Amino acid sequence: MALQKGDFILIDYVAKVKETGEVFDTTNEEIAKKEHLYKEGDIYEPKLVAIGEGWVLKALDESLVSMEIGKSTASEIPPDKAFGPRDPEKVKRVPLRQLLAKEITPNIGARIEFNGKMATIRAVGAGRVLLDYNPPLAGKTLVYEVTVQKKLETTEEQVAAIIHRRIPVVEQAKFDFTVKEKTISIEMPEEAFYLEGVQVAKRGIFADVQKFFPKMTTVKFAEAFKAEPKQEEKKAETQAESKTETRT
Repeated sequence: MALQKGDFILIDYVAKVKETGEVFDTTNEEIAKKEHLYKEGDIYEPKLVAIGEGWVLKALDESLVSMEIGKSTASEIPPDKAFGPRDPEKVKRVPLRQLLAKEITPNIGARIEFNGKMATIRAVGAGRVLLDYNPPLAGKTLVYEVTVQKKLETTEEQVAAIIHRRIPVVEQAKFDFTVKEKTISIEMPEEAFYLEGVQVAKRGIFADVQKFFPKMTTVKFAEAFKAEPKQEEKKAETQAESKTETRT
């Protein structure tokens, strides 16, 4: 089954620096833990990609159309198509006291914000700190080992994936939605009601729907608060179920 621009796919990947073999990103939780990349609260699962939409590095995006579903494929990306060449002019020495004045304790390898820019601390000594303003992966050849796990064929699959992309901290299965001619109605689970940025996420879902399903003109979000059954009602339901099982 050939892939093409505009397809919705789910991919797993392990991303490495070719020169050192260092893993810097992955969708696999076990590998993240093994490589000391694991972050509490991050979600490790196949990543949704709409081919050609720039949701991954451009060079990787372009290589996806040549991949086969279920087959692991290595995609090598040179520096000029990844994070660019390393620029020596972006490496600066600054007085240690300037960092301490901003309550920054310099540790080699740490990423810090200094004077409005992100930098990596490369060395500390003699009252000075060496700051590298290049992106951490500048000048590196990257290798992505990618497996396309699935192509999402139906509108329902694609809409569910779009919702999950925007609100990943809530299980995808907890969102109920219906798709009609020009309207998508989404019932929000209670876990999503008070999430930080949920209104922005809703707007993002609408923008995605408009982009990928232009005939859909309306996205409705419903929030319903449901009372838990009282203890007596739960007891009565349990007894009724028990009697039914006994009779059968």
